[in-house]
Amino acid sequence: MDLKRSARLLLTTKAIRGYGDGFTALLLPVYLVSLGLGPFEVGLVATAAMLGSAILTLAVGMAGHRVSARALLMLSCLLMLITGLAFSQAQSFWPLIIVAFVGTLNPSSGDVSVFVPLEQAMMANAGPDADRTTRFAMYTVVGALGVALGALSVGLIDPLTRLLARPRSDMLEAAFALYGLIGVAAFLLYRQLPKEAAEVAAQRTALGPSRKRVFQLAALFSLDSFGGGFLVQSLLALWLFNRFDMTLATAGVFFFWTGLLGAASQFLAGRIAGRIGLIKTMVFTHVPANLCIMAAAFAPTLPIALGLLVVRAALSSMDVPARTSYVMAVVTPPERAAAAGITNVPRSLAAALSPALAGALFTAFVFPWPLLIGGGLKVAYDLLLLNQFRHVKPPEEL
Repeated sequence: MDLKRSARLLLTTKAIRGYGDGFTALLLPVYLVSLGLGPFEVGLVATAAMLGSAILTLAVGMAGHRVSARALLMLSCLLMLITGLAFSQAQSFWPLIIVAFVGTLNPSSGDVSVFVPLEQAMMANAGPDADRTTRFAMYTVVGALGVALGALSVGLIDPLTRLLARPRSDMLEAAFALYGLIGVAAFLLYRQLPKEAAEVAAQRTALGPSRKRVFQLAALFSLDSFGGGFLVQSLLALWLFNRFDMTLATAGVFFFWTGLLGAASQFLAGRIAGRIGLIKTMVFTHVPANLCIMAAAFAPTLPIALGLLVVRAALSSMDVPARTSYVMAVVTPPERAAAAGITNVPRSLAAALSPALAGALFTAFVFPWPLLIGGGLKVAYDLLLLNQFRHVKPPEEL
């Protein structure tokens, strides 16, 4: 598939941003615990980060059509730089909460940020409808690979601490500063977006004829995201640390390989969707994945828990390119940025409510209720989506 230059730039930027998200998602609980915070406070910081991302994403979805997409992406990169530098210097709870809320920090393994609606609209316009799901599979795959490599790199923290004879806290602070510098690299890439991408972005409008459909999807995605907020990678890693004494290095390797597995599985999304349709692809891969995370709550040993999480990783991400492709397909092209913004908001807004609750449940109970609750809510979302949208077909399925 011959990708436009704008698509290649977006894929590259997605990968390096994913790398930053991958290591900060794992380092976040470690850093906060090293500062004396508990699981509930970790959950509150994750909530603040996701809530702030939701508000920014909603603003782009509702009013971003009035501003150049290229300019918005570059401004977001500057915010990423400020976030990393400020987080590396904050030492107490309330400054950390403020930086998490106004910044771009992502405690989830998924991409829930202001970058998403703008990039998705550009990717949707980067080729014919027949290749749209495959393009979004590439988009999510390179992001997942970046996240996986970022997770793997956290294993370097302790060796570097010993090699440089520096306190571990210094290395953790340097890692968040590196996250900020990744924003600079993304800024330089976005500056190279060609005029063609800017012309397409200029055609963006607010929601019009697709408003009702988009809000119906957003409501369903809210349920999915609220359930997913119980399962953000930072809290899942914290559970593995506390329940099974998993080391940071082991966690990094594990999330690297599950990230690779999730990325590889997404290449199948376009092929499966071509056979059974986008909605069925989303549901029939998502339900078994969520049953696995629910079963992991009862795992008596680390190998069993990790085995269930591996199966989940192989299935849980295949709905991502299918979902994005579906949203872009069932709205008019000028509405795509607005639709992406409004349907992506639940990925951080609704999910922002649950990490703090999950942290409280992890603190109050030995049994990992967040895994059971989160998985159950996501299964309910899958069944409702199938019921409400199985007859709404994208153009290539008509």
